[in-house]
Amino acid sequence: MPQHSPSQPDPTPGRGLSSHGQIHNLSVNLEAISTEGPKAVGESLQIHYGIHNTTFGNALIATTSRGICNLHFLDAANQPTAKQTLLRQWPNAEIVHEAKTTQPLCDIIFNSAIPRDQEPLKLLAKGTNFQIQVWHALLKVPFGGTTTYQSLAEIIGRPTATRAVGNAIGNNPISYLIPCHRVIRASGELGGYRWGLERKVAILNWEASRISCTHRSLDLSPVCLAIRDNILGPSSSPSRKAKT
Repeated sequence: MPQHSPSQPDPTPGRGLSSHGQIHNLSVNLEAISTEGPKAVGESLQIHYGIHNTTFGNALIATTSRGICNLHFLDAANQPTAKQTLLRQWPNAEIVHEAKTTQPLCDIIFNSAIPRDQEPLKLLAKGTNFQIQVWHALLKVPFGGTTTYQSLAEIIGRPTATRAVGNAIGNNPISYLIPCHRVIRASGELGGYRWGLERKVAILNWEASRISCTHRSLDLSPVCLAIRDNILGPSSSPSRKAKT
C-alpha cells in the first residue's frame, strides 16, 4: 500500500466552502464556516446530539439540518459535559439532547454491515480559514492512506507552518469522518491524537485490516510498514524494515 498525499484543496477558505472525502465506502461532503467572517455563526442552528457506543468507544455525535457538526470520542468523565462542549463551539445554537436522531447516523458511520449506497453524509465544521484549509486537505487522504504534518503544510501552501497544521488537526471537531487519525510523523511514528493514542492505534488497525495492509504479498511502503509495526509489532519477516 503506497503512502498517499492529499490533493490541493481550494485555496480560498470561507463560509460555504465544501469538499468531498471518503471513509472506507462511506462518502462525506464538508461545508465549512469561517469564524473570521463578520456575522455570528450558529445563531439560528438547532443541534441535536446523542452519546453512542461505537467500535472505538463512546462518541458524542451532533447534527444540524446542514449536516453533522461534531463527532467527539468521550471518556466516562467527559460525558456529563457533552452539552457544554457543543455550546463552546456553537454558543448561539439551540442544543437538544435527542439520541434517537443521532443513532441512525452512528449506525451509518460505524456499522460496516449497513449498505453504503445512500447519499454522502453532510458535515458542517466551523473554524479559522487556516483550520478549514487543513480539514479540507485531510478529506483528500484516502481510506488506508497516510500523510504527514509536513506534507499537509506543503499542500496548503504553508511549508513552514507544520506546528500550526498540528494545532489545526488537534482542533478537528468531527473526528473519524475528517480523518485526522491518518496523520503520522515523517519518521513513521504515529504521533499524537486528540482522543488518545490507543484509540488512534485502534482506528488505524481497523483500517489496515480492511485493506489487508499486513498481507505479506503486498508491496508495502516504508510508511505502511511503520504503521503496521507500531500497531501489531515488528513483522515476523526480517526482510523488510521501515525507514525513519
